[in-house]
Amino acid sequence: MDATDGVLLFSYGTLRQPAVQLATFGRLLEGRDAAVVGYRLEWLTITDAAVIATSGSDRHPLLVPDAGAEPVPGTVFELTLDELFAADEYEVSDYVRVRVPLDSGEDAWVYVFAGTPEA
Repeated sequence: MDATDGVLLFSYGTLRQPAVQLATFGRLLEGRDAAVVGYRLEWLTITDAAVIATSGSDRHPLLVPDAGAEPVPGTVFELTLDELFAADEYEVSDYVRVRVPLDSGEDAWVYVFAGTPEA
C-alpha cells in the first residue's frame, strides 16, 4: 500500500455494524477477517447519547494492552483519510487510535482504551 492508497482500520466492535457504517461513512464498507495481537478484549459503558443511538447499545468492546492475550478477531477495512477522520469523530474519548500489528503481518489503525491499563 503506498501513500495514494487508503488506510487500514481494524474493527472489533460497532464499526462493523451496517447502521454505524452508514451513519459514520455514508456507505457500507467491505472488509476481511483479521485479528489484532497484543491486546485483550474488555467492555466499556458508553454515556454519549449520539453514539448509543447510532450503535444501539451502551456497552462497547474495548481493547486493553496484554502481550500474552490470544488474538482478538475482527474485520480490517480500507478507508480514505477522510473516512478515518470520520471514525475519529464517532469514537468517544475513552478510545484512542493507534497502529497495531495484525495476525496477517500488516499494521492497521485501531481504537484502544485511552486510559492506563489496570495492573
